[in-house]
Amino acid sequence: MTIAPAKLTDPAVRTFVTAINAGDRDAFLAVLTEDATMSDDGSDRELLPWIDREIFGPNGRIDVQTESSGGHALVANFTNETWGEMRTAWRFTVEHGRISRFETGQA
Repeated sequence: MTIAPAKLTDPAVRTFVTAINAGDRDAFLAVLTEDATMSDDGSDRELLPWIDREIFGPNGRIDVQTESSGGHALVANFTNETWGEMRTAWRFTVEHGRISRFETGQA
């Protein structure tokens, strides 16, 4: 059973997921702080090349299964045209309504 993005607890995380599913790179970037960082499977990555390669280039989609930590931790099925579907974990650091860091990896 999935959790609709509109039902996610944290507004910044809600915007993050909604932007991914809409393919809206501008809305995605707008919810991040200017100096946002991220990691994938425990390794820090360059944000812009990563999102273009993993999310927006291959039509990524995130279907949230569970949320915890006040909406700052998700388990989701992430799908893109490169890798297909995989179960992933997402953790967010939210400051002043924007995401300053997100970490993802296989769950």
